[in-house]
Amino acid sequence: MITAVDTSVLLDVFGADPDFGPRSRAALRECLRQGSVIACEVVWAETAASFPQPEAAADALDLLGVRFTSLGASAALGAGAAWRAYRRSGGRRVRMIADFLIAAHAREHADQLLTRDRGFARAYFGELRLVDPSLR
Repeated sequence: MITAVDTSVLLDVFGADPDFGPRSRAALRECLRQGSVIACEVVWAETAASFPQPEAAADALDLLGVRFTSLGASAALGAGAAWRAYRRSGGRRVRMIADFLIAAHAREHADQLLTRDRGFARAYFGELRLVDPSLR
């Protein structure tokens, strides 16, 4: 089983979020027990922004066992198509294209996405299996 992980879950873990940290940590452990955990360049960049140095972020991701997997052209194009559908259906710019890139990467390279951000993913990536640690 390959799980793609969203930035929100990693920040819950690294920031020791009092509300979501324990559940996100447990869900991440379970996904690692079931197989591998991957993240695309968007997740790596968003995660690195919360560390004082990029190397510290890379070390932390490596320590957790999160592997870097590139988005790829097909996933990027799929994210663009989903973003266009979102905007055409009245979606506001509150939802950033980065979220669509993360979900499209998961659809292309993983069996499921570990995220607390289910709403748009369910609407625009309906075939993607979602694992929400906040529901555990």
